[in-house]
Amino acid sequence: MTQTNKKNILLVINPLSGGIEKKQNIFLIKEYIEKQNYNFVYYQTTANKKAPTDDDEIRKLYQKYKPQRVLIAGGDGTIKFVIETLYNEDIIFGILPMGSSNGLAKDLNLPLDLEECLKITLQNNYKKVDSISINKMKSFHLSDLGLNAELIKNYQQAKARGKIGYIMQIIPTLMEFKEAFNAQITTPDTQIITQARVILIANSSKYGTGVIVNPEGKVDDDVFEIVIFRTLELTLILKILFGNLPIEDKAIEIIKTKKAVIHTDIPISFQIDGEFCGEVQKLDIEIEKQKIKIATP
Repeated sequence: MTQTNKKNILLVINPLSGGIEKKQNIFLIKEYIEKQNYNFVYYQTTANKKAPTDDDEIRKLYQKYKPQRVLIAGGDGTIKFVIETLYNEDIIFGILPMGSSNGLAKDLNLPLDLEECLKITLQNNYKKVDSISINKMKSFHLSDLGLNAELIKNYQQAKARGKIGYIMQIIPTLMEFKEAFNAQITTPDTQIITQARVILIANSSKYGTGVIVNPEGKVDDDVFEIVIFRTLELTLILKILFGNLPIEDKAIEIIKTKKAVIHTDIPISFQIDGEFCGEVQKLDIEIEKQKIKIATP
């Protein structure tokens, strides 16, 4: 087979995610892809605002090479960005977890070993993952209002990257974000007025740390869950961290729905799939009809 007849694989890699050097990873991925008789094309995302925008460049590469697969190397935020960029394309995405947070990869039972993950990305098995529209932005994993979003904001503003960077921001965030906020949550079936420290909009079950925060969550069940944490006392935090989410606790409530509107009394920090999105007082949330194809074991 000549070089021109080979099918293409496009890799989009975030060189900053996870706080680790990725040159060696690019070399290993290229070597593996070419051994499978594919052409290897890759793009590194950039934070340079003067450069052409990443989404435009990724779309140009997709249209030029019409790849057999699009591989995404990074964390949950990188996965969200690339999938949202190519949302209207009929393509199977392959995930190579290399971020500070790899929650979606964990929910899809993807291994952390690079070669094992590469094998999965090129095979024919895939899962059709739900997409959630939140204020016209896409979410494929976990989004939330409140304390965790504040933690992500502080992490993104700090210099330290990776898991150490997150850990360093936990205590300062807990000290800063002490008060609960008031929220009204409206779905087609119910309306709740409550105080909360965190309101989670969940398409899956766990954060990248492996901590289960939504035991009812499935990525492909055509609904999402709203998980309300009314308080976050130390005993409750410890139960959650040790994998024992006490869903019978009055401090926690889970609502399963296809559509919801959330209003808050004051502007509250908000994040989507690990990316801080500013402060909001209203969220319009709806499950979308279109699903995303992601290669799975």
